[in-house]
Amino acid sequence: MTGKMPKIVVVGPVYVDMAIRCHSFPIPGQVAEGSGFTCIAAGPGPNRAIEAALCGCESYLLGKVGSDPLGEMICENLRRYKVNTDFVYRVSAMSTGAMVTMINAQGQNCSCLSQGANRALSGDEVGCALAEQLIGSSNACLIHDNLPSDALVTVIRTAILHKTPMVLEAQVPINESGRLDILSWPMEFFDVGVLVPDLRASAARVEAGAGMITQLKFIGTELVAKGVTNVVMRLGSRGCLIVNRDGTRHIPGVGIESGDRRTCSDAFAGALAASVGAGDDLWKAVRFAYAAEVLSAGRYGGPDVLPNKEEIIEQLQKQPD
Repeated sequence: MTGKMPKIVVVGPVYVDMAIRCHSFPIPGQVAEGSGFTCIAAGPGPNRAIEAALCGCESYLLGKVGSDPLGEMICENLRRYKVNTDFVYRVSAMSTGAMVTMINAQGQNCSCLSQGANRALSGDEVGCALAEQLIGSSNACLIHDNLPSDALVTVIRTAILHKTPMVLEAQVPINESGRLDILSWPMEFFDVGVLVPDLRASAARVEAGAGMITQLKFIGTELVAKGVTNVVMRLGSRGCLIVNRDGTRHIPGVGIESGDRRTCSDAFAGALAASVGAGDDLWKAVRFAYAAEVLSAGRYGGPDVLPNKEEIIEQLQKQPD
């Protein structure tokens, strides 16, 4: 990542995350002993915007919270990390989105999520003159798909109009036969420059083991055949895949510590957008993002464990090319 200061706008859901560690998850009717309780600003919106700021970017969050103390706490925390909150809208009739998370001794987590104010983010809000000016003047726009579709479509169309590079994180459903099932996707999803597919909801249909990478290559190739320009697939300790019309490139993995991995996707996506916004080619950008993911793995906590630019550059020196 070069030395200039890119301007990044992150469009994503906003939650307050109440998390607690436990040795094992309780079964119905059981109370498990816990420790390490935290209550922090979380979600794809805040954490990715914070990671972009830690990478030296001028970072903006475009999202929505309730007019309640939790919403104000989130905005105060974002400002502490130098994330601009001018486009974090408020709604009085709904509460701020909330997530309750438990993390067991193996680093696995389970959560209960209430979307709250995120459901109220509208196309009119993200498409107003000031928001359009923000998106149009940014060096990259990072979009998470867990928001109302009219808001997502408006953001993508605005970015296309102003030629703002986009990184989209989207759930990619896989049917029973292991093929893509994306008929419900808005057509605009195929117009983004970089797609980072989220396959967690379909993990049971993606075989583990040696054949997993081959299967993911097929999924990436099918997405490219349907119009996506670049597909970036996260493989954890096995690295990353970049799939486009030039073929498939594999970024080698390194050992990722077991433990709390809730911030891995935040670190990866925020760092990827920062590097894309800085003008790096996709290979360099994905290597930079993967280094951020490696650093965040195994660290327990929220935004405080996200790596900064200097740490990521140091980690890059330890990774294979």
